[in-house]
Amino acid sequence: MKNKKPNILLIYTGGTIGMVKDAKTGALKAFNFKNLLTRIPEIQLLDCDIDTVSFESPIDSSNMNPEYWVQMVEIIESNYDAFDGFVVLHGSDTMSYSASALSFMLENLAKPVIFTGSQLPIGDLRTDAKENLITSIQLASLYEKEQPIIKEVCLYFEYKLYRGNRTTKLNAEHFQAFASMNYPELAESGVHLKINKEHLFNPNSQEPLKIHKTFDNNIALIKLYPGISEALIQTIFSTPNLKGVIIETYGAGNATTQSWFIDILKEQISKGIHIINVTQCSGGGVIMGHYETSSALKQIGVISGKDITTEAALAKLMYLLGVNTRNGNTFKTMYETPLRGEIS
Repeated sequence: MKNKKPNILLIYTGGTIGMVKDAKTGALKAFNFKNLLTRIPEIQLLDCDIDTVSFESPIDSSNMNPEYWVQMVEIIESNYDAFDGFVVLHGSDTMSYSASALSFMLENLAKPVIFTGSQLPIGDLRTDAKENLITSIQLASLYEKEQPIIKEVCLYFEYKLYRGNRTTKLNAEHFQAFASMNYPELAESGVHLKINKEHLFNPNSQEPLKIHKTFDNNIALIKLYPGISEALIQTIFSTPNLKGVIIETYGAGNATTQSWFIDILKEQISKGIHIINVTQCSGGGVIMGHYETSSALKQIGVISGKDITTEAALAKLMYLLGVNTRNGNTFKTMYETPLRGEIS
């Protein structure tokens, strides 16, 4: 353990966790996170020092976009040397997108960045906010041999810690809102904290933190469905400045074999548009060529998203376009290579 207490920075971006009910009207309103200890006095029992910072204008996570990702990263960047860990308080609806994005933005990360939030406001009688927040802070402050145990972007919700870029929000009502279908949980909170160290991301590099702030969002997401029309696909690919498209296919990466569909994709790839194949399924991944219905996609140069989530696929595409990986073969190789543990 370090000689001094770990110090953790809470970053409030918005969301339900930072709301309380007005006693008279019952309406939800934001509370000042500087008064956190008055709302959750149990935090004083944690063996760490805590400071807080908030977006100047906290947002509903439905309004999340790359500009806010940059704000989060700049807060971490400017406080990186002063704090031992970071807990990002975020609305649950787009939390998996943000956690995925920050995993790519923070290259050579050597400290914990843990996203959390809640389904009920922090002042609600049955809130899940207190447990999520307390345990996230505790996890962010774990040290061993003067080194943080967690060195990646994570997401903690309802007793489980996940790799952030492996998560998907599956439920809008249950406290267990998130799942990581293709990668084991990193930790579980019960009577004791159980850390699954064998699953933690451990970069071999001792390089200093490198921040990436440029995302290119000239991309599109197409979810295939029976009866999807040629006109719709053509319209999407006619979008000005389009640079990449993620296609959510069936099962293990299968799609219609109609000639018009394959011909459109082939033409767009020849123009330099990157096309990524990810599965619509919650679990499993793309294995192009496993079935005849995906062989044509493989032959024309569609990129395999393997077992990546749609959330991470979008963030990775915007990230790689932002770092100017223009060459087709280089881009394909980088996309199909795990950069932050986002694919197996």
